[in-house]
Amino acid sequence: QVQLVESGGGLVQAGGSLRLSCAASGRTFSAMGWFRQAPGKAERDFVAAISWSGDIINYAASVKGRFTISRDNAKNTVYLQMNSLKPEDTAVYYCAARRDYTPTAGESNYSYWGQGTQVTVSS
Repeated sequence: QVQLVESGGGLVQAGGSLRLSCAASGRTFSAMGWFRQAPGKAERDFVAAISWSGDIINYAASVKGRFTISRDNAKNTVYLQMNSLKPEDTAVYYCAARRDYTPTAGESNYSYWGQGTQVTVSS
């Protein structure tokens, strides 16, 4: 059974840090990424994505320079290190995966999704 299990969310003060993890099982994936859904928003917004080997990495402009995506293929796990967190980063963060190589920002291109983990940044 294919599963993506996220962990690491929580409550932090503005300026703090969190590290999210997404453990995949059932198969290995090529591109993996992170999306987030802010309170009151219907859509998931792109955050970051990474190719299998890590040679291609894309970030949303709003997180570039603050967030770092990485992966450990031996553990079939992708990470999102979030530094200098802001209240506007508050959202449910979702791990996503696709079998194609390119780590696109398009939500519809990802077929597999985790359950989401809540990140709340207080002011």
